[in-house]
Amino acid sequence: MRFGLVLLCLAYVLSQFYRAFLAVLTDVLGDDIGATPDMLATASGLWFLSFAVMQIPVGWALDTHGPRRTSAILLLLGGAGGAAVFALATTPLHINIAMFLIGIGCSPVLMASFFVFARMYPAKMFATLGAVMIGVGSLGNLAGSVPLTWAVDVFGWRETLWALVAVTVLIAVGLWLVLKDPPVVQGDEKGSVLDLFKIRALWFIFPLMLVYYAPAGAMRGLWIGPYVTDVFGGNAGIASLWMGVAMIVGTFTYGPLDRMFGTRKWVALFGNAMAFLFVLLLGLGVAKGYWSAVALFAAAGFFGVSFPLLMAHGRAFVPAHLAGRGVTLMNLFGIGGVGVWQVISGRMHATLTPSATNVADPYQMIFLFFAAMLAIGILIYAFSEDRID
Repeated sequence: MRFGLVLLCLAYVLSQFYRAFLAVLTDVLGDDIGATPDMLATASGLWFLSFAVMQIPVGWALDTHGPRRTSAILLLLGGAGGAAVFALATTPLHINIAMFLIGIGCSPVLMASFFVFARMYPAKMFATLGAVMIGVGSLGNLAGSVPLTWAVDVFGWRETLWALVAVTVLIAVGLWLVLKDPPVVQGDEKGSVLDLFKIRALWFIFPLMLVYYAPAGAMRGLWIGPYVTDVFGGNAGIASLWMGVAMIVGTFTYGPLDRMFGTRKWVALFGNAMAFLFVLLLGLGVAKGYWSAVALFAAAGFFGVSFPLLMAHGRAFVPAHLAGRGVTLMNLFGIGGVGVWQVISGRMHATLTPSATNVADPYQMIFLFFAAMLAIGILIYAFSEDRID
């Protein structure tokens, strides 16, 4: 099982890479196939949306068929297949198709890990184990910054994508051969995802799940690159790298805090309030230079990665026989929210840019939009029931 979890972690490295690498490819894809930033925002949003839509069937598959077949088959067909479509792309439409397929391929990876944690490890370790998985997997976020810039400069973006196809295939085959399924839960209890909506405590967690990752995910995945380039003439790869590092450190920091302070709700509430503050400062145009902007992005990224804590909070209310459906439903809100807000942000950029008197104005409006959505989620979450188990 340990080696299987290592492979799931490597697969999650790929997932983090694929969700973030468009920020660095903006210029080269614009030059080669005419893909504009708003087009790439749509493509990135399609990754998140297909990922989110798959969470319900993935949850059913985890509970019914286990993580081995679920993760290996989808990663091979969707992940490797989508990366191949990307490598062959000649129009922005091809990028849309590729990102949609890659989202499907990546959709079971993290939830397969969480499924194993929920079934085979003590509940009090769930947030910490999840943070470790996400933190290590977030190396893919870093790989999608300066290392990707270097690879594209040296080998070309198509050649780099073909190398990623090969890596994705190898990891998918490895999962099929090595990963073991947890024992089946014994008992006659049946249920569906609809039963989860009957758990009132989750109603106050879902709204924050829907918005918490939108600022960090969308800004790191797309907007940080064009923003620092257009507004300050800075290096997109370096900015993406620092924000990625901050998100990794933030993930590891969140992991043990629920056990340290004896609360999940108040740690998550404080962290997301801080993320709101830094996103708001970006939206208000407080950054007057490249490095001050990078610092604000990094701070927003550090506080905006409360995923393992929120997942643990929601998981505490989900019965064991619905573990797969429970973690994937939570993830649907988290990833689906990013997809929706990312597509909307792309439309905002396309609409606001032609009439903007200042190059920074469209970006700042997008950041203010993210801050407003996050504020609403935080206010609802403030009424949630705390639970440590």
